[in-house]
Amino acid sequence: MKKIYFTFGVVAIIVQACAQNTPENKVKEEKKPAVVIPKMEIDYKLSDFLTENENLDKDVEKIFTNLDDTAIVAQLLMPAVGRLGQTEATIKDLINRRMIGGVLMLNGTKDGFTKWIKDFNALNIEKGNVPFLYSSDAEPSLVNRKIAGSHIVKKANEMKTVEEVSAYADTISMDLNAIGINYNFAPVVDMSPNKTVGFRSFGAVPANIIPWSNAFIQQTQKNGIIATAKHFPGHGLVSGDTHKELQVIDGELKEIKNYPKLIEDGVLSVMIGHLAVKNNPKYDTKGLPSTLSSVIVTDLLRNEMKFKGLIVTDAMNMGGVTAIPNCDVKAVEAGCDIVLMPVDAKKAFVQILKKYRTDANFKKQVDASAKRIIRMKLAVGAI
Repeated sequence: MKKIYFTFGVVAIIVQACAQNTPENKVKEEKKPAVVIPKMEIDYKLSDFLTENENLDKDVEKIFTNLDDTAIVAQLLMPAVGRLGQTEATIKDLINRRMIGGVLMLNGTKDGFTKWIKDFNALNIEKGNVPFLYSSDAEPSLVNRKIAGSHIVKKANEMKTVEEVSAYADTISMDLNAIGINYNFAPVVDMSPNKTVGFRSFGAVPANIIPWSNAFIQQTQKNGIIATAKHFPGHGLVSGDTHKELQVIDGELKEIKNYPKLIEDGVLSVMIGHLAVKNNPKYDTKGLPSTLSSVIVTDLLRNEMKFKGLIVTDAMNMGGVTAIPNCDVKAVEAGCDIVLMPVDAKKAFVQILKKYRTDANFKKQVDASAKRIIRMKLAVGAI
């Protein structure tokens, strides 16, 4: 993967930053100094992220201490571009305003995404922004619909051997690397009964879910792409569609058994589904989706299961979460590192920044997430 180096002199430039205004989703212009991102002397590998690495720790701190609060908050926001996402002009406006830290390439063409990423990278250099994570829902079952012009692969539930899984992970990763995408929201590790996610997982044979998901993850990450296990704590045994409305896991969290082996073997990202949990004394989410529940995100995934990678929400424009006020702030409070596809990225930025500036505990949490994201950007070669 090509490295993109961002070095800037200490020169004042005028950028657009966000401040609370009326109405809430309006922003005003402020003068901000250019962010100084020092050149890194070490080329890190993706496998370095989870290791004890003193040099990587120091470089994360070196970058973080050069960021102002707007740049720190921006790391946590990842809107989408493409059909069903935002327009190119909207994303460029968000880059100009220093409000985002990555982009999901959602429903487009291989050539179109490649050009957009090239253009966004150039604009980030111009504005002094931290380089982006570029993501995609490049699951075997969706990639040919999400990225027109990508190599044809079998759907996950049609694959016959673990060797086939690894080979198609190579094929998908080859396309993503060619485009400039460094973060894949795949594989789906849910059980198969749910009609929305079932055909997207390797669960046609339940015994295959863990080893085949692991094979896809390992091969993806060997190719320099961040892999993501989803949809935690489990979407396969609920009946409905979280795109439309909140779904509920009633009782035992049967699907969390799919995650420990994947975490132990180094999956770098986990996506949280918009799934409430009830009738479970330990993990009840009190009517909230798991994306907004610290019981699931922090207590279960981060602390009990010892997951040290990036925790990303499912799309925040889905029916399972949009009706909840301040849902973007609540996702961060719950422990999510990346807020994916907020309905209004500017509004989400304003709300998170306001709380960041007024709540010491929230600030500490945002800082920790921003450092994890910067660490991943170094490990994946974005910086």
